[in-house]
Amino acid sequence: MPHGETITEEAHGAGTGFALAALVGTLLNLAFVAVEATYGVIGHSVALLADAGHNLGDVLGLAAAGTAAVLARRRPSHRYTYGLRSSSILAALFNAIVLLIAVGAIVVEAIGRLVEPEPVATGTVMTVAAIGVLVNGATALILRHGHAHDLNIRAAFLHMIADTAVSLGVVLAGAAILVTGWLWLDPAASLVIALVIVVGTWRLLRQALDLALHAVPSGIEVAAVRDHLASRAGVCAVHDLHIWAMSTTEAALTCHLVMQDGHPGDALLAHFAEELHDRFGIAHATIQIETGDPDHPCKLEADHVV
Repeated sequence: MPHGETITEEAHGAGTGFALAALVGTLLNLAFVAVEATYGVIGHSVALLADAGHNLGDVLGLAAAGTAAVLARRRPSHRYTYGLRSSSILAALFNAIVLLIAVGAIVVEAIGRLVEPEPVATGTVMTVAAIGVLVNGATALILRHGHAHDLNIRAAFLHMIADTAVSLGVVLAGAAILVTGWLWLDPAASLVIALVIVVGTWRLLRQALDLALHAVPSGIEVAAVRDHLASRAGVCAVHDLHIWAMSTTEAALTCHLVMQDGHPGDALLAHFAEELHDRFGIAHATIQIETGDPDHPCKLEADHVV
């Protein structure tokens, strides 16, 4: 099957497994958000409410990530000739933006509570947050497969890891208030939560933005790809080289190869494509052959021309 024509059975199975895991995680977290928000109001805990708001963002993020995993398996159509693979990039970007919006809400509320501290039902806070550690930790375990190679899955996985740590922080803040009586520890814990979210989200946001803007995927060096193609037998020059992400797991390439002897044959082009896949992880390669005829120069030869 030609590279990029359709998604492999392995990717199809991984996408199906992640979509199911995301659904389970979404339902678990949605139930916990309702419990956490209710007891945050009852217990007058801004840290608990902050964590509930963050978890609500994760519910939306998990739902988006799971939906994107399903859409990415859609076959190409006359309108969407690459299929809907890039929906996974949009989901990762959505996840990062939702998290940063949640941070803003947390910071505003926490500053207000620092100015005017309110009594906190520490026992309630600690109990609910401890449940959050279990729920978020379980969800992270469900999502652990595939996060190293898929930004969409990694976005959801990192959310759950961060949530587990954040809920643990709320438990510790409640214990500290119980021992010291310092009410300012609750909003202070919220600010720490916000910092943790920003630190964990910033790299994700940059990566998702890069992919959305058709940047070269991380792990692929353009110079190395150019040198590899230029070193192939019969290739005199390489230009109009472009590498971008079709999805959070698939990269595509287009380029012009100057070969003075003309078209090398389908077998050699297929070999080039296999080398790009095996060495650089580029699944969809489109290569145009030119002979370098000075009477018909390529208008796209200069790197700054697109």
